[in-house]
Amino acid sequence: MVTSNETVKKDEKVKLSNILSTVNQVEKSKFINFLDRVCSEAITHDKELANRVNNLDGQIKNASSGEIIQLFELVLPYFEKSVKQQLAMLGAQASLLINIVSRDGNCIARLSWIEALYTKEWTAINTKAKEINSLIKESIDNEDFNEAKRLEVYYSCLKEAYTNDERNNREAKITDDERSILNVLANKLDVTADHKSAVEHLVNSIPQTGVQDCLNTLREVGLVFISRKNHTVYIADEIVTMLNRMQGKELADKHLLRILRTLSDSELSNILKAHGKRIRGKERTEKIDEIIKMGLPISQVLQQDINNPDASINDRKERLKTLISDLDLGLDKIGTTLDERTDLIIYSLNSSAENEFNALSATGFKELFSTLKTHFPTLTSVLHQDFEIEDNEELDVDKLRALSITPHDILYMLSNEDIKSVRDSMGVSKRGNPRLVILESFADATDKLIENYALLAKRDLAGLKNEGIEIAEADIGIKFEEVTKAIFEQLGLDVDEDLRRSINTAKDKADIILSLSEDDIIIGEAKTCKNGDFAKYSTTSRQVKAYVNRCESSGKRVAQVLIIAPSFSTDFVESAEMDTEINISLLEAAGLKQIFDAFKSRRNPNFSAKLFTKGGLLKADLIAKNV
Repeated sequence: MVTSNETVKKDEKVKLSNILSTVNQVEKSKFINFLDRVCSEAITHDKELANRVNNLDGQIKNASSGEIIQLFELVLPYFEKSVKQQLAMLGAQASLLINIVSRDGNCIARLSWIEALYTKEWTAINTKAKEINSLIKESIDNEDFNEAKRLEVYYSCLKEAYTNDERNNREAKITDDERSILNVLANKLDVTADHKSAVEHLVNSIPQTGVQDCLNTLREVGLVFISRKNHTVYIADEIVTMLNRMQGKELADKHLLRILRTLSDSELSNILKAHGKRIRGKERTEKIDEIIKMGLPISQVLQQDINNPDASINDRKERLKTLISDLDLGLDKIGTTLDERTDLIIYSLNSSAENEFNALSATGFKELFSTLKTHFPTLTSVLHQDFEIEDNEELDVDKLRALSITPHDILYMLSNEDIKSVRDSMGVSKRGNPRLVILESFADATDKLIENYALLAKRDLAGLKNEGIEIAEADIGIKFEEVTKAIFEQLGLDVDEDLRRSINTAKDKADIILSLSEDDIIIGEAKTCKNGDFAKYSTTSRQVKAYVNRCESSGKRVAQVLIIAPSFSTDFVESAEMDTEINISLLEAAGLKQIFDAFKSRRNPNFSAKLFTKGGLLKADLIAKNV
């Protein structure tokens, strides 16, 4: 979830690198100190790590953010091992908080919101624990090996694991080894995730208060960042991935939901029946909600639970083949065994975000979100609820991107019935997967704007209307900027939205930033002009020089400033060529479209952003020949 504008950059992705550049030195010191301790222990038997640390003169606290990231990636196995040891000693409250902050949508949150989510979760666990306690008491004299008896066995074993240390005059806790055994036991006894939490609450009661103290402890072991100034908790995507792996969580809930939405109603019933759950009288949405709460291993669900008990291996493999197609994973190879196909599904979904964001341009995503809200007025409420975003947080595409909520994720938040209703209301084709049909309609809209790029640049409303494109004049500037980004993206260039937004201020707002390398960038400006040539050099140069200064102060080297406009006046071209403070390239909009068309026409196009760095008025026809 995203906090208010004054607390965080609302649209910044929560990568470790972004957090390190957002928080101050004091706030990131806890992470660096923990990383330092892990390194100090690891270098005694890891020569590569020792050499890397030596290159930092042994002072990790003096390392740049890039060096810290590299070090973290190198030391990750040792980091994960140390975190496991620490969490084993911290107890149930830490586990509950880890579960909350690592869930979809909770990567940035106000302290007060984390506390509210904790209270809600604690209440649910406490209620469930009381129910289970009653079942356990009833099962003591019952010989039937039913759910109550299985819970009694699990409770007894967990209690023994927790209290056996006390007999040796040690603090009661569940070690990592004991936890591994308990997880196997829970799986064999078919104790679901929600029941595991409740049983542990019976044995080792989770405190109802003390959330902030526990968060501080998690900060000490390098898991979360806390900004006291902004009352904000951050957890990096890399840390979430690690925690999911430690918890045996194969898929994020949003991806599990995507699979469950794709399954038939009978397959959902099969999953519940496989775990002794009631199915009579339950609606499809109820079944899906219950399955998600059960916390089942997705590999087990795909290979066993969705099938009828008598289904053959070939039947199960064929079902996964169909599922791969239904999910539109775009795999070149789908594997031959059950394990291969299962692993491919899990891997594809876990790594799908970048491709899914790239499937639509920035313009397309905005139009999709706006259209969905029109045809499904409760959409923002659904997203707030399912991703646990504070009710007072206004959702827009930038915030959704920050939380890694893709267009596909949004569409799968709607039930199959709801998405069909939206499709029909939009008037798009009823053939094929309705979610993909909706996505493709917005991809087509972007393609149409690219095709009429020159008209957009000239603010030719009449010409655009003749092509079936309705745009308010006030929106043309923004549309031109967004379509320019879409062209760059389709040319295979790295449009760095995170950096752009991080350097933008209320006064200075760069249109486009292209990353050439980790340190080198191109600043792009997209200018429309209704009549004649673009001629505002003094104003434009002041703007781009301000952007250059902000980028360089952030440690970036500005290789070039690229200005795109319908055409340029002679004075503008001469002024740009004579400017000694910055390197400026000029490109006419029709020229960029020419380059784009040449790129699309080639079987194996070869294009580099460095072709934009020559300076002066660029010759589009020459660049197009060399694509």
